[in-house]
Amino acid sequence: MKRLIRTVLVAFMTMALAGCGNDSGRPSVVTQILSDPTYDGNIAQDSITGAFTVTQGMSSSVQSVFAGIDPTSGAEFRAFLDFPLTGAGGVPGNAVIASAFLDIVITSILPQPLSGTIPIRVDLVSFQPPTLVGTDFDRTLQPALATTTISPPISQSDFGGHVTVDVTALMVEAQRLGLPDFQVRILRDLGIAAPGLVEINNTIGANRANLAPLLQVTYF
Repeated sequence: MKRLIRTVLVAFMTMALAGCGNDSGRPSVVTQILSDPTYDGNIAQDSITGAFTVTQGMSSSVQSVFAGIDPTSGAEFRAFLDFPLTGAGGVPGNAVIASAFLDIVITSILPQPLSGTIPIRVDLVSFQPPTLVGTDFDRTLQPALATTTISPPISQSDFGGHVTVDVTALMVEAQRLGLPDFQVRILRDLGIAAPGLVEINNTIGANRANLAPLLQVTYF
């Protein structure tokens, strides 16, 4: 219900603003795309050896992705989400993007309680075929095609709740490039920051529609 209310409000505001500048003559369309649990995952880099551990695909035992630095082990995690843009309920290749929002649910935060904030960056990337490899962790070897930050940064108040991120610029670039999937890498923001780890809900259970990562796109 919380997601429904949130997405309705976002859609209303987006269409109200977009209606002022729509010269295409086409009505606006709002589509909601859940991430693909087969290709969602994360990559962890060992703080000592630098070795990568790739986890991809949600299952009965893996129903979360992680972003940030584990305050216990020092390992850094970068989450990857895959939203298919083709097919029914996707975004047509000739569509003009009015807005795009990423909605995620924060299952847990470390350390707990969190006294400060965890700055998080969201990169548009393209890994095709959609199979993660260790080098996708690296922003040089797998460069960001566009990027934004979660603002304000993740704080204790986000624990257990929804966080909505404006990813319009990323979606516009994905559309310009003709990408078949909207794929993002979620990571601790660049620069020096205290350790902090965010767990993002990616359930494959009955409540997936309300809790799993969701991309909402408004287009003409």
